[in-house]
Amino acid sequence: MVIMTPISITRLAAAIALFSAPLGLSLGLATPARAQTVVLMVNGEPITNFDIEQRAKLDALSTHKTPSHDQVVNELIDEKVKIREAKKYSIDPAASEIDSMYANMASRMRMNPDQLTKTLENQGIRPETLKNKIRADSVWSGLVRGRFKDSLQVNEKDVASAIPAKGDDTAATSYEYTLRPIVLVVPRGAPSGALDARRREAEALRGRVQSCAEASELFRSMRDAAIRDSVIKTSADLPPPLRKLLDDTPVGKLTPPEVTKQGIEMVALCNRKPTTADTPEKREIREKLFAQKFEAKSNAYLKDLRKAAMIEKRQ
Repeated sequence: MVIMTPISITRLAAAIALFSAPLGLSLGLATPARAQTVVLMVNGEPITNFDIEQRAKLDALSTHKTPSHDQVVNELIDEKVKIREAKKYSIDPAASEIDSMYANMASRMRMNPDQLTKTLENQGIRPETLKNKIRADSVWSGLVRGRFKDSLQVNEKDVASAIPAKGDDTAATSYEYTLRPIVLVVPRGAPSGALDARRREAEALRGRVQSCAEASELFRSMRDAAIRDSVIKTSADLPPPLRKLLDDTPVGKLTPPEVTKQGIEMVALCNRKPTTADTPEKREIREKLFAQKFEAKSNAYLKDLRKAAMIEKRQ
């Protein structure tokens, strides 16, 4: 049995919030043995008091705040409206697709799906409650992006006009890096001395290698070592610490060794050249502008759908 810890609660809250950004299934968990009262009908589909109770628990877990009754009800109404509209455009994920998204969320929290289910259960939340939210968020994101693709595009003029507010750092050069990952394998369970020995070996090899051709020849011939195919990344693809490391590494040389699950890993920097691709700062601006456009279009679209929806209160 999985015990809910503060760490797992935090990871779950973060994962739920992340999935909801611009971007009834069952795993066999028993339902409460009590009657469910229909509170609302939305376009002919019911929302029960139990649905509201479950979503309130999920929202409290993900936001660390207790939502009001009206907030929860409106969220559930929005979901019904979104899913119905998406179906009109044949956006209707199969149960297996939702299960896959659920599993991906669990993976981001370093859990498997069964562990995530147990984690939710320990908070009194059925997995169907989270899966229903995943479905609504997924289909709505796809619908808005598909229907309003042209108006959601962020052009270079939009980005350029937003740059002054960020300062001159956005004018920094963006680079394209050609990389070849290298690993010196250390078997799991090997004594700590083996790891230290391979680290020393890696440091010695760094001093010998002067080009990617040399690195390829050397590591292909070594036992318990591998050099992978070339990977091309731009500055905007990489986190700041790795960008700095690659900018400080001479072309043809290896980055400092790093301990990983596989053993000791390094990267051969085969090429570094300026590119017209976005700098990290420009990409940040572009994503922020897109999110603003998406939110505005999403809100207007949903408002129109809510006006046309048949919403009947039963209580």
